[in-house]
Amino acid sequence: MSHADDAARAAAAAAAVDLVSPGMTIGLGSGRALWKVVELLGTRFGAAPEGEGASSSAPRGPLRAVAASSRTDELARAAGIDVVELDGSVELDLALDGADEVDGSLRLIKGGGGALLREKIVVSAARRFVVVAENRKRVERLGEGFRLPVEVVKFAWRDTRRRVGALVPDATLRLREDGESYVTDEGHFILDCTLPGDADLE
Repeated sequence: MSHADDAARAAAAAAAVDLVSPGMTIGLGSGRALWKVVELLGTRFGAAPEGEGASSSAPRGPLRAVAASSRTDELARAAGIDVVELDGSVELDLALDGADEVDGSLRLIKGGGGALLREKIVVSAARRFVVVAENRKRVERLGEGFRLPVEVVKFAWRDTRRRVGALVPDATLRLREDGESYVTDEGHFILDCTLPGDADLE
């Protein structure tokens, strides 16, 4: 990442944090832009980390958040944000998340970081959803530089891939750097799919 990219991400994160008010319950997605948001939220709203004058049972700040990934959960807690579960009693005022690509109609490709299903659940539970993305994420057509991730259960995943192939011609199982299958926080696989230029996105 270049210095310009870092600066753009920081600016997008700062604009998102300006939408957050004390007392809100928010949803937090995953990815580098969102983790910058978490850092800034911690500076503005975070309480002292456990062991620094705060009891582990007390709310740790004037902000509550639901985290869509284990990494976001870890960073939010470290920043002093009160992390809660989306347990049916929590209503989200706002969800903040990044995107891998954004087109002119504000359609998104998300899931590059692997928290796709959880991110969608958090977004759907919020009254308002704001995408935190720097200008380089804007594209003329979705799929220009990023494949469409589709999270699938492990059971019969090859047959699911065959059926997904009726919509997109190339659906490849995501692998980790060591060559093993990538597994999401929910224990699922991800198929990364090429979007043809003439694909009906809807």
